[in-house]
Amino acid sequence: MKRKNKLIGLILASVMSVSLIGCSNNGSASTASKKSDYPKKQIELIVPFAAGGGTDAVARAFADVAKKHLPEAMGVVNKTGGGGAIGMADGANAKPDGYKATLVTVELAILPNLGLASFKSDDLKPVAQLNADPSAITVRADSKWKTLEEFLDYAKANPEKVRVGNAGSGSIWHLAAAALGDKTGVKFSHIPYEGGAPAVTALLGGHVEAVTVSPAEVSAQVKAGKLRMLGVMADERLEAYKDVPTLKEKNIDLSIGTWRGIAVPKDTPQDVVDILKEATKKAVEEKSFKDVLEKMNLGLKYQDDAAFSEVIKQDSSRFKELIEKLNLKQ
Repeated sequence: MKRKNKLIGLILASVMSVSLIGCSNNGSASTASKKSDYPKKQIELIVPFAAGGGTDAVARAFADVAKKHLPEAMGVVNKTGGGGAIGMADGANAKPDGYKATLVTVELAILPNLGLASFKSDDLKPVAQLNADPSAITVRADSKWKTLEEFLDYAKANPEKVRVGNAGSGSIWHLAAAALGDKTGVKFSHIPYEGGAPAVTALLGGHVEAVTVSPAEVSAQVKAGKLRMLGVMADERLEAYKDVPTLKEKNIDLSIGTWRGIAVPKDTPQDVVDILKEATKKAVEEKSFKDVLEKMNLGLKYQDDAAFSEVIKQDSSRFKELIEKLNLKQ
């Protein structure tokens, strides 16, 4: 009888063991299925600036190639206002499920320090950096200023008479012009727009005397002979504009510009971030993406989530100091 009971016990134990293994395998399959299910619908990519500018160009070029590496496409949506604050706030407050991503810009590290944002820089989780561009001082081709020195001499002699268009109060192009004024003792009138493209349109229409947007945002008009680039706020001359001097060559120690990348709400699951990160890395390696950026004179700079996170952290500290120095906090 004892031997019979022992045998029954062994059989039951074996059955339970097989059942547990089956449950374990089902759990793994369920997890794998869950991961592979993302994305099941279109991903919205928020662009916090107007269509036609550098940020919009990077976003649309990226979305176009990313669809090759994701089961579902990305739809670009422009949500402008507040120098990028409206769009990035919308992205930060989105449901953290990976279906709403944001094309973040350097303003993510600026606006919270200015007191112009409802979010903090770490309210968005970095996926990858895509791009980096310096500021360029650009005027109309028919203006009286042929050189950077002539432009600054006039502006210094006529305080606040020179209107400089930017991508919104607190935007990087606003800070670029403010930093230039601080370095040179010049007082500009800073005129905000809903992005780089509207600022350039205002320059073409004679509503402002200059802009400090990226070279990419004025490249077509410079090539067409409508605008003139006087200087770039970079460490070295740009390959596409070898005849345009850096500010450092003119003894103005200023190098400032933007970066752009993909981010999602901070509580987005890491497995979703990893899927987006892998797709992003493959997308930026596509020749078509590189060609679009090169054609528009946009600088390609890829960094993964960890490296991009450090860039944001360092710039947040850097711009906090600059904002305090220039007394720009609202």
